[in-house]
Amino acid sequence: MPSRDDIAHQLVSCCHRLYERGLVVAADGNVSARLPNGNILITSTGVSKGRVEAADFVELTLDGTPVDKRRTPSTEAGMHVFIYERRKEVGAVIHAHPPYATGFATARIALDKPLLPEVILGLGSIPLAPYATPSTREVAESLVPFVERHSAILLANHGVVVMGRDINEAFMRMEKVEHAAHTTFVAHLLGGAHRLTQEEVEKLRTVGSKVYGPPASPSADSADRPNRRMTPS
Repeated sequence: MPSRDDIAHQLVSCCHRLYERGLVVAADGNVSARLPNGNILITSTGVSKGRVEAADFVELTLDGTPVDKRRTPSTEAGMHVFIYERRKEVGAVIHAHPPYATGFATARIALDKPLLPEVILGLGSIPLAPYATPSTREVAESLVPFVERHSAILLANHGVVVMGRDINEAFMRMEKVEHAAHTTFVAHLLGGAHRLTQEEVEKLRTVGSKVYGPPASPSADSADRPNRRMTPS
């Protein structure tokens, strides 16, 4: 099992990669992971993810209380704690503002249509949580209908939150969400994306279960519907 120091360095690397990929800017976003003692290590508030260091993380107990009162945790710490409470298998949580995915979240369009095989197999659908004022309990409450069935969720007018068994899996899911949003946007510019049929999705599931094992979350065709549909202009 990774030590606290190992996890801190993994979080630093994750933050730098998020910043370098343009998935966050300035001091936006927040990243956390479970520690071997059951507590949570999370980014402190107001720190650029491109310059974050191991000392810039705050350890929280499971009720969200900082172990060291000298540093202030991310203002979205409550959302992270809520996810860990609801998903015992989750070992890392990332909240970021990737441009294309956040564009969909701001347009209030979920990424829940069966379009890309890799997304269907690796993530399932990506629903849209209703708008909640950042840094308030409302954010956690907005996730209630989705957190137990999905590993990636768009936050209306806010960004994206993903979760994984470890930091690397969570980071790859954030990349996959942004790639799916970018691809869907390009398809829209080209006249509109064509959904896979139910038969095609079922065949994909069968093949995928043999090669990759069970899907990460419910398939796109059976998930919550978006607030509105993207149609060609």
